[in-house]
Amino acid sequence: MALIRDFKTIADIFYILAKEYGPKQTKPMLMQKVDGKFEGISYSEVAEHVERFAAGLASMGVKRNDNVAIISENRPEWVYSDLAILGLGAVDVPLYPILTSDTIEFILNNSESVGIIVSNKFQLNKVLKVRDKCKSLKFIIVLNDMEVEEKDVFTLSQVQSMGDSFRKENPNHLWDSVSEVDEEDLATIIYTSGTTGEPKGVMLTHKNIVSNVKAAHESFSIGETDSFLSFLPLCHIFERMAGYYTAISGGSTIAYAEGIEKIAQNLTELKPTLMTAVPRLFERMYSKIMKNVEKQPEKKQKIFNWAVGIGREFATAKQSGSTVPITVTVKKKLADKLVLDKLKNITGGNLRFIISGGAALARELGEFFDAVGIKICEGYGLTESSPVIAANRENNYKFGTVGTLFPGVEVKIAKDGEILAYGPNIMKGYYKNKKETEATIKDGWLHTGDIGVFDAEGFLHITDRKKHLFKTTGGKYVAPAPIENMFLASKYIEQFVLIGDRRMFLSALIVPDFEALKEYADANRIPYKDEKELVNLKQINELLDKELGNFQKNLANFERVRKFTLLETPFTIEGGELTPKLSVKRKVIEERYGHLIEDMYEERKR
Repeated sequence: MALIRDFKTIADIFYILAKEYGPKQTKPMLMQKVDGKFEGISYSEVAEHVERFAAGLASMGVKRNDNVAIISENRPEWVYSDLAILGLGAVDVPLYPILTSDTIEFILNNSESVGIIVSNKFQLNKVLKVRDKCKSLKFIIVLNDMEVEEKDVFTLSQVQSMGDSFRKENPNHLWDSVSEVDEEDLATIIYTSGTTGEPKGVMLTHKNIVSNVKAAHESFSIGETDSFLSFLPLCHIFERMAGYYTAISGGSTIAYAEGIEKIAQNLTELKPTLMTAVPRLFERMYSKIMKNVEKQPEKKQKIFNWAVGIGREFATAKQSGSTVPITVTVKKKLADKLVLDKLKNITGGNLRFIISGGAALARELGEFFDAVGIKICEGYGLTESSPVIAANRENNYKFGTVGTLFPGVEVKIAKDGEILAYGPNIMKGYYKNKKETEATIKDGWLHTGDIGVFDAEGFLHITDRKKHLFKTTGGKYVAPAPIENMFLASKYIEQFVLIGDRRMFLSALIVPDFEALKEYADANRIPYKDEKELVNLKQINELLDKELGNFQKNLANFERVRKFTLLETPFTIEGGELTPKLSVKRKVIEERYGHLIEDMYEERKR
């Protein structure tokens, strides 16, 4: 099956897949685990599910330009819902499954959604709690088969049965609707929580998303021999564009991971060739690898370090385009046999590359995994840009940067360093929010809020968020993100928030990796009762102080962390300290831990 190129809308992609390729294609389009085993769902089977669901929605009154919300974990039914809604010319409003009832209420009302599709009883109960406050909401559909007694609540099976009856009377309704969808039509409204304020609904058209899908295919070799492991939430545009639309338009298979805790197992079971991920996954993988190495005898540690060193030498030579010395090639084969192939097998052994987004990837992590033979292509973008603006490529990459521009996208750097983007991928605006739209898009240019610079080779470097630049009382500007990412490479640090705006010096709130701390305490016979006592122990604080000292040797004096406080509980989405994308809500954290922050500066004054 060749790459589908002749499409202008997401609905077109599905139409071509279902009508032209579906009956001929034996390879699964989607995979999920059933009774302990991954099972495939063919293109024709997906088409049948989607057509029945779309007909059922139509029988319930869903029509062109209606907004329908989806709140579900990644699963095939998410795809059925999405394609059914878009095929009817309607608009979907995806929500993060971890959202609270209050936020769901706000989004349903702000988007004027006529219905919502939920995955299970847990999500259903959250919606039922606020249904009476959602004036436009007419129906709720539950994807799981279960007993439903509430008014206007249906299961997917019930809706598909309703669709069967509707199809008998209107056999071509879906395909007629698909043909009427225009590339300028709104496809989705994605609510971004941001680090402050109420969620904003990003309006993306079919053209916005399709332009990014086509650019992805121009930039990466993705085809029918590829299989994706999907675990990032489909409600986020990164996974939806890269790990879903790009995958199916190239004829790839998508397998849904069982959950974040089962990724390691699913990788070895499925042996995928591609996946999308966020830097936190690599940080965890690296931490586990290094912890295991430290437990090995000194001889094995030396072999490990030698092998990784050879891997770096080999990767650097290949990246530069120069001929790899024969001595390095020979050593690389031995390094592979002794160490590197075993590390590659952690991800199944078949990964060609991983596309990383959502946050900055530490250069050291990129270089380490490249040495091992796991290539990470870091990209950059926003929900507002559908989402990719720039990305490193398979054979043209530079760690510490977010790569070169995507085809069709223009970027200029404003006088204050802000990255401005222009192209067919830039959003239509924020839903019912003219003020924010006008503040974000000026003369067609998206003001990203990120600070960056191009190097001589055209690679884009992101230095920080415009709003997050600190200015110390000494008049020095500090970009917190690079410093925070640097410290996250420590095996003893799980989360790290830099403090210092309008302060005399930099300090930090640190959530430690408790597993690593406990191992250290046990190995050094340091007694402790619980995590609260552990973070207050003098020996533990001295350990972290030494760790910070090692990491910040090369920082300028004003960029160094002078004081820190260890926290006994992590920052969470549920606790309100993180956004659904796991971005830190600095304002919330600084208010919540204000007393601890003030203590660090008061202590310094004494």
